Amino acid sequence: MLAALLTTLLFATSAICGYRSSKQLGGLEANFWRITLATIFLTVWAFTFGTGFEGAPVWFMLSGLLGIGLGDTAYFQALPRLGSRRTVLLTQCLTAPFAAFIEWAWLGTKLNLPEILCIGVILGGVAIALKPDDHVKISARDWKIGLFASTLGAIGAAFGAVLIRKAFAVADAGGFHPDAGTTGYQRVLGGILIPTIGVLVLKWKSAHAHGPAFSGDTLLISKNKWARVWPWVFANALAGQTLGVTCMQWALHTTQAGIVTAIIATTPIFLLPLTRIIEKEKIHLHSLIGALIAVGGVIGLTFFR
Repeated sequence: MLAALLTTLLFATSAICGYRSSKQLGGLEANFWRITLATIFLTVWAFTFGTGFEGAPVWFMLSGLLGIGLGDTAYFQALPRLGSRRTVLLTQCLTAPFAAFIEWAWLGTKLNLPEILCIGVILGGVAIALKPDDHVKISARDWKIGLFASTLGAIGAAFGAVLIRKAFAVADAGGFHPDAGTTGYQRVLGGILIPTIGVLVLKWKSAHAHGPAFSGDTLLISKNKWARVWPWVFANALAGQTLGVTCMQWALHTTQAGIVTAIIATTPIFLLPLTRIIEKEKIHLHSLIGALIAVGGVIGLTFFR
């Protein structure tokens, strides 16, 4: 439970950084650089303090392909369109029931009735806290694309979480006990493929549209852009894909995917003060009430487990 709560805090920080970097770079490029930096960080860990490819690397890489590659790529398409709070709300609240259903259908893992009720309380509290009645205006087109991308991101994240559970089961059965950082490294290797293809296609289209030559002014603008955006990209990679995912791996090693993803669904609650400061979004009374309900659900889930 502690690992899941740490994941939530780190994911909230990552969501703010991801929103700022995706607004300046675009979703594909921001996601690519985030995963690239995280791959570097986790590679250093895996071959310095970890155990490299020990365990069940194929399963973890498959988890990364779906959870990071598919899920996060879709998530980063929703971020600049819906904002960090709405994107996290839609993605995380859909991920929890998807993950619980997939784990039950595939691995046969069931939740008891009190756990299901507590998960419902958590998701209900989050939905109340983030009821969209503030001043931010979103076009119909952005709503449609953002909703589709968030749903696709949730499906990818749910499959990724359940595959982590399967990977740890395979590793334990084989007598291997890789640490969370090592499994995070194995997972990100599978996750980097789709973002890399996406950004290469984007650059290829851009080169064909504008030509390969760039003027000095264009290069200057590019340098200035990177000077502004790189701290957000770095913080996003460190908080989300490196430390956050490592804590999530730790949590999923011992706890069902439906429970872990339900706790992580409270990420928007942690986002409330951050979005108020950085994105200037208002915090309403229903946001505070929903936050208390969601926290109560987490406490109940801890008790009933």
